Amino acid sequence: MAKSVKARLEDTFNDLGKDELKKFKNKLCDRKKDQGIRKARIENVTDAIDLADLMVITFTSTGAVPVTVEILELIGCNEQAAELKENTGQGLPVARSGGDVVDSKAGQGLKVKFALSDDWHTQLHVIPCSQEFKNKILRENGQEIYEIKNKPVRKRLALLINNIDFEDKALTRKGADRDEDNMEWLLKELDYQVVKHKNLSAKDMEKAVKDFAQRQEHAYSDSTFVVIMSHGKRDAILGVHYNASSNPSDTFLTDKIYHCLNTENCPGLRDKPKVILIQACRGGEHGHVWASDSEPDDSMDVEGDDYVHKEKDFISLMSCTPDTKSYRHVQNGTFYVQNLVDVIMNHAHEDHIEELFRKVIRRFENPDLMGHFRQMACKDRASLPKLFYLFPGL
Repeated sequence: MAKSVKARLEDTFNDLGKDELKKFKNKLCDRKKDQGIRKARIENVTDAIDLADLMVITFTSTGAVPVTVEILELIGCNEQAAELKENTGQGLPVARSGGDVVDSKAGQGLKVKFALSDDWHTQLHVIPCSQEFKNKILRENGQEIYEIKNKPVRKRLALLINNIDFEDKALTRKGADRDEDNMEWLLKELDYQVVKHKNLSAKDMEKAVKDFAQRQEHAYSDSTFVVIMSHGKRDAILGVHYNASSNPSDTFLTDKIYHCLNTENCPGLRDKPKVILIQACRGGEHGHVWASDSEPDDSMDVEGDDYVHKEKDFISLMSCTPDTKSYRHVQNGTFYVQNLVDVIMNHAHEDHIEELFRKVIRRFENPDLMGHFRQMACKDRASLPKLFYLFPGL
């Protein structure tokens, strides 16, 4: 199985002598490009494991390698720098220039996710799952795991909607094109054919979801992803014609996503995991203000004598908790998408989807990543009776 970036960093730091490790930490403190990393955190690092962990937490798995290479070369450890680049296939990332907008000093720990040169996709990959791991997990816990169809016969689809350009120019979502690139890349890496839409009204979003639910390919699939990125309110996503004063009704209720994809309306996905990812604000408060969820509905929809649950096999990860804001870097995209892609890329080979989501949520607890911004991703409407492993590469 391929080593993770963190493991590669540990190997590199273990190769450094005590003096070189001290020089590395001093240069890390002195970096003017990244004010977000605290000197006290660096001083608390005592060994290679701690340093690798700090680098990954602060810069993410993809950002940690180029920063490490840069510092290694500054302190004269060119051999270790070259070996790390070769082992990870990562050089220096190329930045692309381009409510929920933050300035360029925010979230420095999530600096540049991917190099978007013509061959950027060849520099990164989702760590593949080994056949040995899949066999082991199915042997030990097969009845509790969703069936994954064989790669040659399955036809996986994913829906991706991204609203960037709004009639109200003040709502333009700068940096959201980076999220679209990252999400599309990730879904394709996970063997999903991406059905993509951009800049839709609420009515068009509903139609896109309905049409997607009726696709015949679902009968040959084992799962699906639905990703929607826009501005939003607590329980709705804004269409591109939305205007608070002149057109406040251009909103797409998130409930409709579940309705369109439920057992009754989308039989092709019956008993198959449906992952809903929504990047949108859910209100105007900052994340240090926590709002209560609405009261639950105790009724349960059933169908026929041999009934099935209408809403089953769903899991959703929202970019923020109810009534709070979701932040986006104007060049690098949202904190939510950056963290989500990074976690799935590096952990999907060994973790099921709920554990992946837990790791994403954990990222938002880290003040070194978020600075003074407060946002917390949250799971919503989870109804998976089994564990969903993506088994990337298999």
